Amino acid sequence: MPAFDAVINLAARAGVRDSLADPWVFMETNLTGSLNLLELARQRGIKKFVQASTAGIYGANPPLPTPEIAESDHPLQPYAASKKSVEVLCHAYHFMYNLDVTIFRYFTVYGPAGRPDMVMFRFAKWISDGQPVHLYGTGEQSRGFTYLDDIVRGTILGLRPMGYEIINLGGHETISINQMIAMLEELIGKKAQVVQHPAYRADILANWADISKAKRLLGWEPQMDLINGMRHLVDWYYAEHEWANKIRTD
Repeated sequence: MPAFDAVINLAARAGVRDSLADPWVFMETNLTGSLNLLELARQRGIKKFVQASTAGIYGANPPLPTPEIAESDHPLQPYAASKKSVEVLCHAYHFMYNLDVTIFRYFTVYGPAGRPDMVMFRFAKWISDGQPVHLYGTGEQSRGFTYLDDIVRGTILGLRPMGYEIINLGGHETISINQMIAMLEELIGKKAQVVQHPAYRADILANWADISKAKRLLGWEPQMDLINGMRHLVDWYYAEHEWANKIRTD
């Protein structure tokens, strides 16, 4: 087997609501899958491990903006719980085998070819195609959206030797879901057909990253402003519409 300097583990089963329907597959994929890669790193003498985690582990009422030292022992659903479990497992491998670990807690990633179950992609698709926009709750819940390219740049910076660190990567512009809908309507040139549903118990009300640690340790901060990032997503969707409109968002 060729020698490798590092492992970047982005593989996971993701999704708040899907994890309630089948929590077993989330634990098997996220926890056991990560254990397999940690063991591979140990056995092959790979010195660096970068692990993707989620802002969802901060639970229901984190301080805003949220620093990495905020309480994270009470995730709201199996997806976030599986990611917290992986963080703890990574620490065990760091302690026992001196594995250099950087864990990134990502905040609401969006951009071209993004996850189809994420709110930005779903709403852009639904508004573009004249489909009902299913809104859970009042729409006043807020998110600090983070553009895909900024996430990639930060993740690569995490390959440097760091010991064991947990670092937020999050967007600097926080908006409500209602504001996001209005911005997408403007970019797309169509009115959203909003269908309102009761709030979903497992959804968090707000996320907003304190990124001072990322600035201090990595020299990282978001470069893509929100409106241009959203424009890139919309432009990509129209350019790839022939096949992208067939993507399932449920």
